[in-house]
Amino acid sequence: MSLVAGCDVGSTTGKAVILKDGEICSYEIIQCTPSPVRTAQLVMTEAARKAGLSGTEQLAYVVGTGYGRMKIPFANENISEITCHGVGAHWLCPSVRTIIDIGGQDCKVISLNDEGRVIDFVMNDKCAAGTGRFLEAMARVLSLSLEELSNISLEASSPANITSQCSVFSESEVITLLNEGREVPDVAAGIHLAVANRLLALVKKVGQQPDLAVAGGCAKSNGLIKILTEKLNMPIIAVPQDPQIIGALGAAVLAAGKAG
Repeated sequence: MSLVAGCDVGSTTGKAVILKDGEICSYEIIQCTPSPVRTAQLVMTEAARKAGLSGTEQLAYVVGTGYGRMKIPFANENISEITCHGVGAHWLCPSVRTIIDIGGQDCKVISLNDEGRVIDFVMNDKCAAGTGRFLEAMARVLSLSLEELSNISLEASSPANITSQCSVFSESEVITLLNEGREVPDVAAGIHLAVANRLLALVKKVGQQPDLAVAGGCAKSNGLIKILTEKLNMPIIAVPQDPQIIGALGAAVLAAGKAG
């Protein structure tokens, strides 16, 4: 029996995936604590518990990834999230050639070859616009949860136009739109449209090749996926696992290769 794991400590969440004999045995997602070390320990302990393990010492190999990968104390190796997302997406859907990863504080577009290797990527980590943090900030202005923001945007008849490239200015723009009497569904759709437009600009830099998949927590937003699909004019395939664990899954797949 071969047990390996991948641990992805990102900017807002920690993810862990355990593979047993090449199949997903368990996974866990938690909100990050102030300490990347603590986040890694908590998420891996819970994933191990779900897998029926007493601790990480039963794992043959662990690969760490994400912003906090250098702080994962039990990792045998650290590999970039770009590589891990490519491997994870290819493992789930070998036909994927383009990945849009929408993280908490950055967004990436990754181009893959037929073997799942990264051939190009572009990343926006200088501004929260186009990320999960942006959607969270806009949802707070509307006094909605992220799920509510997504769902209500589907009721829009005419999405509002939000032009600001800065999250702070976008908040002011949203407040102005509401004060002008714009309907909340239209404003919510406009928020998702603004994110989609920023992602589209990144996609254009590397090109979009089918099949295309979206990773990260924001991939669970039906409102964003709907508008993004329309803007890309290309179907977005649904991955057969939680899209938030793709990086950790890729790390686990790489760990399996290292463990032999």
